[in-house]
Amino acid sequence: MIEPALAERARRIKVLLFDVDGVLTDGSITVIPGPDGKGTEVKSFSAHDGMGIALAHVAGLKVGWITKRVSQVVAIRARDLRVEHVYQGQHYKVQALDQVIADEGCTLDEIAYVGDDVIDLPVLRKVGLAVATANARPEVKAIAHYVTPNSGGYGAGRDVIDLLLSARGVLSQTIEQYLDPDNAEAKKADIGVGNM
Repeated sequence: MIEPALAERARRIKVLLFDVDGVLTDGSITVIPGPDGKGTEVKSFSAHDGMGIALAHVAGLKVGWITKRVSQVVAIRARDLRVEHVYQGQHYKVQALDQVIADEGCTLDEIAYVGDDVIDLPVLRKVGLAVATANARPEVKAIAHYVTPNSGGYGAGRDVIDLLLSARGVLSQTIEQYLDPDNAEAKKADIGVGNM
């Protein structure tokens, strides 16, 4: 059962924004050196989060990622998941938040943000639903309206999507829509082309 005040916040959400490292990944950044002195960055994303983003799309939610790092891996995964708003190289993430508000024509109360570290605090302090992952820094958990049961990279994103859809009372319905072989939105979900 979702606590009533949390459910009320969750029902208002139209746009769900995520940090990436430590939220959609476990925070590990693996760099494989190449013979040219440049590195290839490797990140691991949770398939559960990918399925959650597909369910969010079926339910009509918009999704965005705001991250300080710039990574081809992030761009590829975001493309595969059809993430509507992708902002990389964002030291001050509120600027990206402001752009999402302008693009979507929504209010701060209609935005949820999921973060794990102090760089996320300015956005978390502004949005209608502030979410910390289970592995988040204490400063982030202290201001969160909700802390996910799972850590970043291990289903934290899916936890938030399940919360939002449950608060609306449409989680089961959305799953069934996703499973419908004729659902056009579900057919487009997480096509998994990777770097092809």
